[in-house]
Amino acid sequence: MTKLNVIDPQQWVDNHADYLYSYALSRLDDEEQARDLVQETFLAALERVDQFEGRSSERTWLTAILKNKVMDVFRRKSMAFETVVNHADDVDFFDAGNGHWKEEYQPRSFGIENYDHVVNKEFNIVLENCMKKLPALWLSVFTMRHIEELAADVICNHLKVTSSNFWVIIHRTKVNLRACLQKNW
Repeated sequence: MTKLNVIDPQQWVDNHADYLYSYALSRLDDEEQARDLVQETFLAALERVDQFEGRSSERTWLTAILKNKVMDVFRRKSMAFETVVNHADDVDFFDAGNGHWKEEYQPRSFGIENYDHVVNKEFNIVLENCMKKLPALWLSVFTMRHIEELAADVICNHLKVTSSNFWVIIHRTKVNLRACLQKNW
């Protein structure tokens, strides 16, 4: 079998470091950790350069390695997270009779329905700040689900959470983000 694509490790930093850094930073929101993961990605790739089959581009292969490293970070964060259930904080947001939002908890418009680059940039800053306030496990689950667009079963497997716990975390994360956005936006 002939390799379709060849790799050149001496060009990785010049050709791929900025892209990989942006990828990691967008998922972790930690500049130092993103830089470390890019370095770890290059090191891991160098150790496995003989395993590159050439069926993808260098960038695709390096991104796949980085993606696994990001998942490892999410997994470590979720392992460190202790699940504390406080039922006093549970609010019944929905009407038991019809399943619709109760009037006082109904989502309000954020005012970003019309696309405006300046407004969206400001909104994204507020959203990022709200996401920083989430517990580590919640942030990991939310990022994997809504940024990485991974399936629920894959996330549950990676983070070692049950399916029901996953859906509770997603629900609570969305409720917390909504409340933070409504307060700050």
